[in-house]
Amino acid sequence: QVQLVESGGGLVQAGGSLRLSCAASGRNLRSYGQGWFRQAPGKEREFVAAINRSDGRTSYVDSVKGRFTISRDNAKNTVYLQMNSLKPEDTAVYYCAADLEGDWARGYWGQGTQVIVSS
Repeated sequence: QVQLVESGGGLVQAGGSLRLSCAASGRNLRSYGQGWFRQAPGKEREFVAAINRSDGRTSYVDSVKGRFTISRDNAKNTVYLQMNSLKPEDTAVYYCAADLEGDWARGYWGQGTQVIVSS
């Protein structure tokens, strides 16, 4: 059974930074694509960032490009999301996920960590 546990969320002022961590247990996820999603109040969950399982290539939603960085430490079975220059519109619950054969819906999900950015 794979478990993903996020940490690092909190309250920060606009312009500040946070680093989210997602620790996996139960299986080493280095052969999985991993990513971050977020869901703001009243909105659908949206993709934020992902890191490719084979070559480490990264992808981001346009709204966070240049501000967020996803990375992974395979030895620690942990994926990170460094968030800089935070904006109030980044306020959401952030979820980490690991895909299953490229399918997020069939993969593994954490319980989420709250990020609140005050103006």
